[in-house]
This record gives sequence, structure tokens and C-alpha cells, in this order.
Amino acid sequence: MHKKRCTAVVLAAGSGSRMRSDVPKQFMDLGGRPLIWYALDVVERSAIIDDCILVTGAEDLDYMRGEVVEKSGFSKVDTVIVGGSERYESVANALVALENGELKVPNRDGYVFIHDGARPFLTEEILENTWNAVADCGACVAAVPSKDTVKLADRAGYALQTPNRDSVWLVQTPQVFETRMICDAYRRLMARLPQLLRQGLRITDDAMVVETMLQRQVKLVPASYRNIKVTTPEDMRIALALLGG
Repeated sequence: MHKKRCTAVVLAAGSGSRMRSDVPKQFMDLGGRPLIWYALDVVERSAIIDDCILVTGAEDLDYMRGEVVEKSGFSKVDTVIVGGSERYESVANALVALENGELKVPNRDGYVFIHDGARPFLTEEILENTWNAVADCGACVAAVPSKDTVKLADRAGYALQTPNRDSVWLVQTPQVFETRMICDAYRRLMARLPQLLRQGLRITDDAMVVETMLQRQVKLVPASYRNIKVTTPEDMRIALALLGG
């Protein structure tokens, strides 16, 4: 059977604020390489991913192209584009590039794998599992069951509710969708954005965009507790330990 085209969107437009660093977190040193290198290396070697749109900050564009992509020989990175101040703006920019035919090979009816570049422990197994799931249901996300009891709180910090832990999952990336579906969802989001922000909607991930804009269910695909997002100095210490292990 013909394999549908798979494009990775790797997000690396963050700052170093929560890391308490002057260096953007995606370029911080992890085991002798920039943090972003690890996710891009998995994408480069993957049998599933065909090409990649890399999203970074305007001030980091040249460094990302020269010092990360070219120096490492990441040939699957088709284009490096500028992201926005919010994650959803960065994804929207990447999808516009995809829809506008800026990739060497179009991806009109394949799949899009949206991944946070600050998650260095992406694996081919996670890519394969989400790929199998998206082929079946059109929309899925990597996730893990919560090990902890979760409380919903009110504004004053008092516990309101304790959801059954069996139904609580922690969502990761990649988040994977049919190309047409995710492009349609983000087009609708950006068209209604001022109104939605006035209503207090906080857009935290791509699955939420699909759920809210298209009323589509998104499947949770078991991933790995190692697939952490490196956001704080504590995370970086954990990442170094995982890298060594």
C-alpha cells in the first residue's frame, strides 16, 4: 500500500525565561549538543517522517540553519521558518507554509506530526505508534497515564474535584493529524482568534484546536515517561540523567 507523506513540524521558538538562562532553551547544551538536536536527529533517521518544517525565533533563524541544520546534515529539514510569540501561532505559521506549497514535495493528503523541540527523547517507536493510530482515526496524541492523583482547584487554590486517576492522562508530543484536518482546524482558529481570546480560551495544544474547532475526538496513544519536556533547570538535570542512562 502506498505510504502517505509524513511531515514533521518541530517547534523551537521558545525563550530561556523559565530556564533562567540568556540562551534560548532549544540551544542549551545537553550532553555536548544543543537540546533541539536530539528531536531533529530522530526525525532525520526515521523511516516514517519524510520531511520537516523547523520553527524558530526570528533572531535565531541564521544560527538554527547554519549551526544546527547544516552542521549536522539534517537533510529532511525542508525549511526553517519564524514562529510566533505563542505556540499556536508557531504551528499556524508552519501549516500556512505547508499549505502554500513551500515544501519541495507537497503534503496535501498525508499526515502532520507536531513535536516540541524541547522533548529530546522522542523515539522511532513513538513515531510508529502514533503513525499507526492516525492512519486508523485521523487524530492522535502521544500521552502517558498519570501516576499521581490529580486535583481540580478553584481560584483560591482549594480542591474542587478529584478525577478518577484511571481516566487522567498527561499529554505529550508528537500530536499527529491528517494534513487536511489540522490545516482546517487552524484556519478556523486563526479566523476566530480575537473572539476566542476575549472569551478567555487558552489554547494549550493542537488536540485542543481540533477538538474545539472541528468537534473531533483525538485518540490518546501510550508513549513514554522518558519523553519529557525540558522547561526548567530541574528538567535539564533529569534529561542529563536520562541521557546517561
